[in-house]
Amino acid sequence: MKVSDYVTEFLVEQKIDRVFSYIGRNAHICDSIDKYNKIENIFTIHEQGAGFAADAYARLTGKSGVVTVTSGPGATNIMTSLADCYYDSIPVFYIVGDVSLLECKGSQPIRQLSFQECDIVKISKEITKYSVQISSLDDICYEFEKAYFLSQHQRKGPVLISLPENLQFRTDFYPENEKSFFDSLEYKQCILKDNVLVKNNQIDAVVKLINNSSRVVILVGGGVRLSESIDELYKLLKKTNIPIVYSLMGKDSISSQYKYNLGFIGNFGTRYANFTIANSDLLIVLGSRLDNLQTGRDIESFIGDTKVIQVDIDKNELGARVNSDLLIQSDLKTFLQALNSKKIEPNLIAWKKRVLKYKKNYPSEYTLDGADRVGNQLMQKISEHLDNDDVVCVDVGEHQMLVAQSLDVKENQRILFSGAFGAMGFALPAAIGASLTTGKRAIVITGDGGLQMNIQELELIKRRDLPIKIIVINNASLHMVKLRQDAYLEGNSVGSQKDYSVPSFQKIAEAYGIKSYEVIAKEAIEKKIEECLQDNKAELLDIQISPEMTTVEPRLDFNRAFADMRPHLSRETFAQEMLKE
Repeated sequence: MKVSDYVTEFLVEQKIDRVFSYIGRNAHICDSIDKYNKIENIFTIHEQGAGFAADAYARLTGKSGVVTVTSGPGATNIMTSLADCYYDSIPVFYIVGDVSLLECKGSQPIRQLSFQECDIVKISKEITKYSVQISSLDDICYEFEKAYFLSQHQRKGPVLISLPENLQFRTDFYPENEKSFFDSLEYKQCILKDNVLVKNNQIDAVVKLINNSSRVVILVGGGVRLSESIDELYKLLKKTNIPIVYSLMGKDSISSQYKYNLGFIGNFGTRYANFTIANSDLLIVLGSRLDNLQTGRDIESFIGDTKVIQVDIDKNELGARVNSDLLIQSDLKTFLQALNSKKIEPNLIAWKKRVLKYKKNYPSEYTLDGADRVGNQLMQKISEHLDNDDVVCVDVGEHQMLVAQSLDVKENQRILFSGAFGAMGFALPAAIGASLTTGKRAIVITGDGGLQMNIQELELIKRRDLPIKIIVINNASLHMVKLRQDAYLEGNSVGSQKDYSVPSFQKIAEAYGIKSYEVIAKEAIEKKIEECLQDNKAELLDIQISPEMTTVEPRLDFNRAFADMRPHLSRETFAQEMLKE
């Protein structure tokens, strides 16, 4: 059979029904996909858009998203999305249609032999779980099976295969006669080495710590969603009512309707979430790396004398930044199933009253200076008009932190972020992937900076008539950077306001054939949000607002204790809220 037909059939066997593509030296692969009725190409306008769309596909289905692009600049254009998948542990399979093997420079001491030749395997090694160029028909089955397996195995992540053009169109390929990865010693060793089971004595130690603590809190990280542990988490919360907080990537793992959901933690967390962490006596960390945006720079003030249990599939993340009392390498679903089989009876009556008081006294829009900041209220207004099954795709910037603080999550909603890598331009193509995957509406919340990075994908929204709502929080600046310039560079706003400008998004959207509106006044904004979210038609809403009105507060200054957020409470009030010095 033809090799490109094998590639297509292999993907169909993995139940992949969409491949996000940009045509070039991968033309034979795209041609084969086009001829199969169980799978289709989605052609984006830029390779980065294809990568982010496949990223969303993977997050929503649990399957590996698939991207196919051409060599050279086509391959280098996927690097940002590839890194985003790697750092957020998202399984995406990148297939690069590369130059012919006869045109590769190999070991010759020259920069390039063939037009658009580039050693993408070497470039991508640091941001993939596996990256390889196939140089023989004999290796095709083995490498495709291995790559897909590794994308899904243990801590998930992206993989890349370079398939030279002269192999794609070979028709003398007989997969039934080729070696299989699943018959190999390599596969068996991988399973034996990485099959990590949580030990009974570890679960007993966790139960003992919980039952002997009076101020327990669970930190929900991105690993909860990745391990498909949502149901097990809810079982635990139903019988214990333990308060939870979440990282950015853990936000859509727990509904805002859970009474003891104490919100988003960290440098831009809610004040009540940080108070909850700072005053706890036991912190159970589920699938979170505890990075610097979660803990702040002063790790000691983050944890103090609180006991810490950290559970993660990746042993290298355990204890990497925060000293913990109990480190458990385990798949979270396995861990939670084992924990739910035990009798857990913590006495949290006083603690639950206290954390609810924090939540009541310091809501996410809390401010001390009377400033007219409406960013949090805008997110709450958006929440009111979202459907239960909407997928919300969020870009990077102040609006991202406002979403993390104040967008209420219903039980069946998904919120997709570019988390650890923080890639601007993520939201629009991710919404395309989300809408095509679910067949339903997707919502983009973006800023003027992020939208401009992949604005070309508006053409695909129009071409496919996708039900995508694009809400632009347009403060005509890169304001999060501007705040740092104010703090450390004497207000020199070079690149964030100075020598930076914003076009008319309304005119651009209309040029692509998408309905669009601009709105400025506060009252009109709320009304327009409601109107925008009433139907499923593609639409762009450009909310023009002053930078000061979108400033994210509370926020943590680097030289302050974890719970001592700006705007700063009086020393007397702050002391009253702290159970620990």
